[in-house]
Amino acid sequence: MNAEQPNTVLKKGLPKLEQASNPRANVGKVLVIAEKPSVATDIAKVFKAKRDRSKDFFENDEYVISSAVGHLLQLAVPEKHDIKRGKWSFDKLPHMPPKFTLQPIAKSEARLRVLKRLIKRKDIDTLVNACDAGREGELIFRYIMALASVDKPLKRMWMQSMTDGAIAVSLSH
Repeated sequence: MNAEQPNTVLKKGLPKLEQASNPRANVGKVLVIAEKPSVATDIAKVFKAKRDRSKDFFENDEYVISSAVGHLLQLAVPEKHDIKRGKWSFDKLPHMPPKFTLQPIAKSEARLRVLKRLIKRKDIDTLVNACDAGREGELIFRYIMALASVDKPLKRMWMQSMTDGAIAVSLSH
């Protein structure tokens, strides 16, 4: 890959996502979810998406871009399986609840509601994970998808850097 390739991509325009299995491919929008607002802003700049009046997301004719603010969900301890303080003993370890459930983190619950609303929009056909490439970024996105019970196609946006060219190229891979 040469150094001029990202600039060439920007001059040609942003790539279109392939949605062969989706009959509404030419109608629906793509929701891009970043891990943090600053990354969503950088992506929106490249996609030339305008900030919504609510300031919760960016949008143009093809893309809706929003973000988490780090972790929005955490594992919930089931009440009947919660071992209270002072009652732990080695014979009760390892403690594995029969089912792991998720609960919103109170301080970021408003952001979670925004993302759930965007995910459920009828005009959104595809979701793109633009969270950080590490385990935490993947976990943040997967928890949101699990809570929202997503049945839409998912894609991954791998960004090598946050330059305009790298962002544009990352969507095409």
